[in-house]
Amino acid sequence: MANYFVGDIQGCNQELQSLLAKVDFNPSKDTLWAVGDLVARGPDSLKVLNFFESLDGAARVVLGNHDLHLLAIYNGLKRPKASDKLEKLLASERLPTLIGWLRQQPLMQELPEHKLIMTHAGVPPQWDLPTLRAEAAAVHMALQQANYCELLAFMYTETPEAWSENLQGKLRLRYCIDALTRMRYLHSDGRLDFKCKTPPEDCKEPDLHPWFELPSCLEDHTLVFGHWAALMGKVNRERRIALDTGCCWGEHLTLWHLENREKISQKRMK
Repeated sequence: MANYFVGDIQGCNQELQSLLAKVDFNPSKDTLWAVGDLVARGPDSLKVLNFFESLDGAARVVLGNHDLHLLAIYNGLKRPKASDKLEKLLASERLPTLIGWLRQQPLMQELPEHKLIMTHAGVPPQWDLPTLRAEAAAVHMALQQANYCELLAFMYTETPEAWSENLQGKLRLRYCIDALTRMRYLHSDGRLDFKCKTPPEDCKEPDLHPWFELPSCLEDHTLVFGHWAALMGKVNRERRIALDTGCCWGEHLTLWHLENREKISQKRMK
């Protein structure tokens, strides 16, 4: 049995299947973990969702910001952009089934025997494991409710920037969504920054720090994440595994084999 972790696929199904063929992925014994952003910008979002839904227990997925955005589009809260190339998916008769499957996916996944955590963007350094579990579970439960559209409509603002145990209701849920699916840089006081997306070596703001460079309550855990294509998988921390390598932008898709601690890549094919 092997555990394979794949970076942001974003509709790049051909590259995904090529990677899985390279490692002879076998869903009867192996597990495929996906860091989120399964859809948008690549040509085959429908095929990607169909594939992951078909894997059933052989797949472990977390939601990314583009996956949440798809839920908002489906519910008429946002309009699709032509650049997201979602036409085939939105026209598919399987769309309601796939949306239902997507709503069941959490914001974090764990592999406790390896002290490993997977989220889309990262984990706020001030969160310990019980906090992460509780906050991610609250969002997961909210997405299962009949009125989940209210949360989707509420997530399109950039406050609160700072974590506090005193946050309540949708504000608390929105902070969790922003932190786990959109975070890149933090201010020195821990506030989220949503403006800077450059790689750390190009950031000119002395008060901004990549979230993974600040002291963390989870230093002894391996954190696997995507979302930040500008990093191109390069993080100078042993237990921080960045997997977004910009396939939808013409770069490549990255697979990480946990047991071998090896990264395998596939160049964008079309």
